Amino acid sequence: MEKNKVKFQTVDEYIKQFPAEVQDTLQKLRVVIKNAAPEAVETISYQMPAFSLNGALVYFAAWKNHIGFYPTSSGMNAFKEELSEFKGTKSSIHFPIKAPLPNELISKIVKFRVEENTMKAEDSI
Repeated sequence: MEKNKVKFQTVDEYIKQFPAEVQDTLQKLRVVIKNAAPEAVETISYQMPAFSLNGALVYFAAWKNHIGFYPTSSGMNAFKEELSEFKGTKSSIHFPIKAPLPNELISKIVKFRVEENTMKAEDSI
């Protein structure tokens, strides 16, 4: 899973590098994000899948033992309590690779980020 050697152009390219089980989890995460933010644009940023709408919304990546989810610091702070059961860092949540994703929580975080970015965009007009 050495992602730095290849420059990905699409999220599909990124996902296809992983074993089938991980691909399935990444595709499920992708669908949850798309459903929560249907107007968001899918892209590759920092060589990982990302979604943007009036700026960056969320990023995700697969690692050896976890799926990293990066909802920016505001997303982390707003859901600090709900996220406390997961390992992570100051800027990421680590979902265990062999456990079901917390789809409802992910959706709530993405919708929060959409609302936050929309409000920032409206304020800048």
